[in-house]
Amino acid sequence: MPLKIYKPTSPGQRGTILADFKEITKSKPEKSLLRPIKRTGGRNNRGRITVRHRGGGHKRQYRIIDFDRNRDATAIVEAIEYDPNRSARIALITYENGIKAYIVAPEGVTVGVKIGQVGENGVTPGNSSELKDLPTGTFVHNIELKPGSGAKMVRSAGTVAQVMAHEEGYTLLRLPSGEMRLVLGRCRATVGQVGNIDHKNIKLGKAGRSRHRGRRPGVRGSAMHPGDHPHGGGEGRAGIGMPGPKTPWGKPALGPRTRRKQASDKLIVRRRYKR
Repeated sequence: MPLKIYKPTSPGQRGTILADFKEITKSKPEKSLLRPIKRTGGRNNRGRITVRHRGGGHKRQYRIIDFDRNRDATAIVEAIEYDPNRSARIALITYENGIKAYIVAPEGVTVGVKIGQVGENGVTPGNSSELKDLPTGTFVHNIELKPGSGAKMVRSAGTVAQVMAHEEGYTLLRLPSGEMRLVLGRCRATVGQVGNIDHKNIKLGKAGRSRHRGRRPGVRGSAMHPGDHPHGGGEGRAGIGMPGPKTPWGKPALGPRTRRKQASDKLIVRRRYKR
């Protein structure tokens, strides 16, 4: 995905780097695969803000994505589309029986390409398979954590995991974070890397683009009063003080691990922070 760099003709243009959307082949989504999205503005059923910095933004509709990929039939890619709900692009595919579906568009998959199951179409980008049937070294995305539950991991733009080994019904994966994790071999995954790789290099350039995405301004804690934030108060530009950075509610922030003990801890072979 090439990027478009703007000339500094205004303060908002200076430093702006955006996608050029040349890979998009269809501008209007498939109506049968759309659902409404209820917007909350970060508020709960009592009307109180429970998630800060949310609200406004352009109206969206949800695109129903096929994260199961369990159909045996072969499909043809009809179009590559923009999805406002995710960083990756989506591909509209049509199966042999006429059923249409959206999938997360892998890198290298273009209009006219046939995709399906690995056994029939080979280990090529876009094809789906159970992890136990993939050779060691294969790059995958859209990975299930439980058989039949639909893909949960490695779905955002440019991400990719690698099959490292198969052992006792489990497959060892190296995830984008560097974590090494065992996943049941009966879980499905899609071959290849998620497209829109240059998404990480985008620079919005101005506050208005964040507002269009439904992101409201975030105020630094050190700019607040001491009653509003643990970092607030003091004379001039005071530091955050000891014993370290805090959330607005006094919990340790910026580094402390927040993962609680879970049953899946035994499946993690190497943590992401143990490089």
